[in-house]
Amino acid sequence: MLEFLPKEVRDGLEAARKREAKRKSRLRVEVGAVMFPVLRFWHDGFALDADVSPRALRGLVDVYDGSRHVFQCLIVASSIENGELVCDFKRATAVTGKAALDFWRDENAPVGYLTRL
Repeated sequence: MLEFLPKEVRDGLEAARKREAKRKSRLRVEVGAVMFPVLRFWHDGFALDADVSPRALRGLVDVYDGSRHVFQCLIVASSIENGELVCDFKRATAVTGKAALDFWRDENAPVGYLTRL
């Protein structure tokens, strides 16, 4: 249906759609010291605006929700589709506030031990 509209109107509608997606999304990707807003996010990838992001994006990136660090993603492929840079990642590791344990912790283990006096 949009193909019947003049090119200027279609470009204006696309720009408005991108602007609205940027405003709605709190997610952003940090690559080094540069941040890019995420337009869409799904279980194994996300989409960025191709006009403001680098043409090819690969490697380790950080994903933030507002100021909260949410994921660390390893991007393995990126392509441009319909004005969006679509990035597929191999892994998305959730960021936690503490270091990972390198041993198994028993659920019924005591919290602490009392010393002898």
